[in-house]
Amino acid sequence: MRVQNGRLVALVAAVAVAAIAGGGALAYRQGPTANAEGGGTAAPLSTSPSPSASTPATSAPATSKPTPSKTSSTPSGPVKTKVDLKKLTEGRAPQVTYLSGRTIRGGAGEDVKVPGTTDIQEVARVGSSALAVVTKGSGTEMLTLDSEGNVTRRTPDVTQIVTTDDDSAAAYVATRLKETGEELPGATIYAEQTEVRKVTVEGVWNTTPLAYLNGKVYFEASTTQDGDSVLYEWTPGDAKPVQLKAIPKPLAVSSAGTAGSLTALNDQSSCSSLLTVPTGKRLWRTCDYLITGFTPDAATVIAGPKYQDGYGDGIAGALDAKTGKLLHEWTGVFRQTVPEDDQHLLLLADDGDETPASIIRCTISTGACELATPLANGQLLIGA
Repeated sequence: MRVQNGRLVALVAAVAVAAIAGGGALAYRQGPTANAEGGGTAAPLSTSPSPSASTPATSAPATSKPTPSKTSSTPSGPVKTKVDLKKLTEGRAPQVTYLSGRTIRGGAGEDVKVPGTTDIQEVARVGSSALAVVTKGSGTEMLTLDSEGNVTRRTPDVTQIVTTDDDSAAAYVATRLKETGEELPGATIYAEQTEVRKVTVEGVWNTTPLAYLNGKVYFEASTTQDGDSVLYEWTPGDAKPVQLKAIPKPLAVSSAGTAGSLTALNDQSSCSSLLTVPTGKRLWRTCDYLITGFTPDAATVIAGPKYQDGYGDGIAGALDAKTGKLLHEWTGVFRQTVPEDDQHLLLLADDGDETPASIIRCTISTGACELATPLANGQLLIGA
């Protein structure tokens, strides 16, 4: 599962916030080198990868308590960093799926070009296939592509995708729109691994996938068009999902059986809480940040600003999942924040609308950042 901040921006403004968080092929443990002077500007990066790749964390059952943090240690440098894209040097490419132009890159697969000229809204990999959500008329459809870029399946009305940490499975949601662009009630939830399974849920609104963890698909939905959402859990193959009423206004779900929940939303501010799944027991609360996702090991909470509206986020943060304590905060303009592994975040960063953009890699423990893609114009997107 991976975090997509663009959706949070739109839904916080509409008092219906949600996010997705995730994993993907893990990066090497070696990351950007911290500034020796410990200054407040992100240091130029190290370009030398470690000789061995990191090992995926073993996920605990979805109902288990959070595992003790192994990667969320005391920060070794400044707790807050201002990112200056022009001062960053270039490191290795993202180790998760991403889109550059119309080409899907990264992760465990060859580069695949998305055919056509319509807008690409989301990309992912599942098994040997690539997935791309593209605009179709006033709605969307998802293209399934083989390794040569040939379209093998078209799934109508899909809006968003989440994947498992190893990209072996994906879940996605299809919702229909009126000709005027208004959402119709009901949604179809898909789960794809060796085969595609689906379930149709009637009478729900604002349905969004949050995670595919431990063989279960988690999504949020509300039973009225303007009502508050709750968390749903679906085991692919079951006739219907289970509504988890103890998890209201869910923001993200972790591999350790916890979920972020929007506690309060007021003018220019919000509070969010970390809850246990499925009981809803509150572990801690923050009114300084908004929970938007988790690292694959669930030891670190990914956080955004307490109010999100307009173009991009002004900050991105990492919090200790056990206590809610700030580990590091980055200041800049960030359109996506996605975990690359347990120790690094990928941020889609630029200096504002129509400016060159880059996917940057930042180390949670030190705050040091590097360019994972060159700073350039053109479409750039971190995959699901």
